[in-house]
Amino acid sequence: MKTLKIGFIGAGNMAYAIAGGLLSLGQLRPEEVGFFDVSEERCALFSGMGMTACSSSAALVREAHIVFLAIKPQVCSSVLDEISDAVSPEQVLVSMMAGISIPFIEAKLKKPCGVILLMPNTPLLIGSGATAMARSERVGDAEYKFIAEIFSSLGTVEHLSPKQMNSVISVNGSSPAYVYLLAKAVMEGAVKQGIDPETAKRLFAQTLIGSAKMILESGREPQELIDMVTSPGGTTYKALEALMDYRFVEGVQEAMRRCTERAEELSGAVS
Repeated sequence: MKTLKIGFIGAGNMAYAIAGGLLSLGQLRPEEVGFFDVSEERCALFSGMGMTACSSSAALVREAHIVFLAIKPQVCSSVLDEISDAVSPEQVLVSMMAGISIPFIEAKLKKPCGVILLMPNTPLLIGSGATAMARSERVGDAEYKFIAEIFSSLGTVEHLSPKQMNSVISVNGSSPAYVYLLAKAVMEGAVKQGIDPETAKRLFAQTLIGSAKMILESGREPQELIDMVTSPGGTTYKALEALMDYRFVEGVQEAMRRCTERAEELSGAVS
């Protein structure tokens, strides 16, 4: 009989946010959630929430029915080797590792178990995440729905096929960095034109929030929204002209392609 319903291998910031979302649902008590991490500081943080510390990743797997693999892809092989003997067929592993496929996890464990693939993003830390999910055939509807509910409490969730999980990293997993780079460029450009950086930050951040809401709630496609802002020969027209001169669209799409390519490389690097 397993004493824990949920466990985390890796106690980083993302795992901490997920654990907080999990407890906020009220379906589990803190003592029903376990964790293992090599960092004493991170362990103290989780213990402070009332969760159960485990002595090793294998010990956690033996005690928890659903286990989050909240670790880097580069340590995936060693962790899967450590837990392979402890995994049972009725168990569900929830992987948050970029580029790690269900067949790879199953092959390393050398036994069947349920696997859910997750690709969240860092805005999940403030309850505004965007998470993509996929599952293996061995994951039951009730377990999958339970995990989806956790991430729905921390933002929005979309369901994909396992084959799409590498490609979606460029859409939601890595894309906050694109947005932050754009914000950095706009703020630096504002300073060059004599505008206080904090003022520019507030104005542009609110513009991002409002623009996102327009995409989601206006019922208009992005090109229609662009047309609403742009007058022929006007200021926005000239701004967009410069972006097109510098191949803005092609640059973004090449960034996405390289992101997916790297995810595929990571799959091979850990094999």
